[in-house]
Amino acid sequence: MNFLAYYMDRLDPVIFKLNDKIQLRWYGVAYVLGFIAGYYLLLRWAKRGVGVLKENQVADFLTYAALFGVLLGGRLGYMLFYDFEKLRAEPLSFFRVWDGGMASHGGILGLFFFTLYWSIRHKQSWTGLGDNLVVAAPLGLFFGRIANFINGELYGRATTVSWAMKFPEEAAHMPADHPNFQAVSRLVDSYEIPLEQEAVKHLARTSDEFAQKLEPLLTPRHPSQLYEGFLEGLLLFGILFYVRERWPRAPHGLITGLFFVVYACFRIAVENYREPDKNIQQPDYIIPGLTQGQLLSYPMILMGIAFLIYSYFQSRKRPAGSGS
Repeated sequence: MNFLAYYMDRLDPVIFKLNDKIQLRWYGVAYVLGFIAGYYLLLRWAKRGVGVLKENQVADFLTYAALFGVLLGGRLGYMLFYDFEKLRAEPLSFFRVWDGGMASHGGILGLFFFTLYWSIRHKQSWTGLGDNLVVAAPLGLFFGRIANFINGELYGRATTVSWAMKFPEEAAHMPADHPNFQAVSRLVDSYEIPLEQEAVKHLARTSDEFAQKLEPLLTPRHPSQLYEGFLEGLLLFGILFYVRERWPRAPHGLITGLFFVVYACFRIAVENYREPDKNIQQPDYIIPGLTQGQLLSYPMILMGIAFLIYSYFQSRKRPAGSGS
């Protein structure tokens, strides 16, 4: 029985709310969990003398990394890479983070420059800082992808696999030439709501009747958020954590290089199953055969290789087993 293909994501992104403006969302919890996990990992290694960050610097380092690296970089990356037209037309839209819109590539780039600044400011090895931080980063990515799944966003391409799922947000982005577009429009009109993603998703979550009528009109899709959560999150973390624990005196830059290369390879692979974001003014393919996510990932492979080459020459300069 292929019942999973007919499962429709009706999960509520709000854990609880006091009113329309004050509410706790899973997306916010994802950031908090990523911060907590990162704090304990960096503190663990600082206490053991693994890396260059001192124990009393961990809290400040991670707080500023989250604020100026992940949040600022993620938002700026989204606006530049995916929604530049809106940024150009409405520059103040950059600050409307509650509307959504964060890019993992932007967050990684933000951390890249933040750690560079910190290393100069505190006279610590840039690659030494990065080697510990990039081990913690995939846990943040994992929690973020789970939040994407709960929100019913960034879903996958159409498929017939047995574990396919349906996402109500598709109704708001359905093209006019889709066979079910007219039926979806009539259904939405009958409930007197706009054909907008938040309105459709909210009604699908709160009305069993509406959800039952909408479900047959939606397309079974890959739950690509879960693919990304596993590959870019858990598996990548497992690989980097193993290397960090087994080789605490690895030459600086080695783990950073592994992060860039492996993350980019995983992202390039998953992009084949992920539906391009319909909220943005970007075509499916920027370069024939490459999605925007893939296009942004290939330079990361080159950066990773550069870090690996640097770490190789670092290892030649000091004997094996020497300190950080």
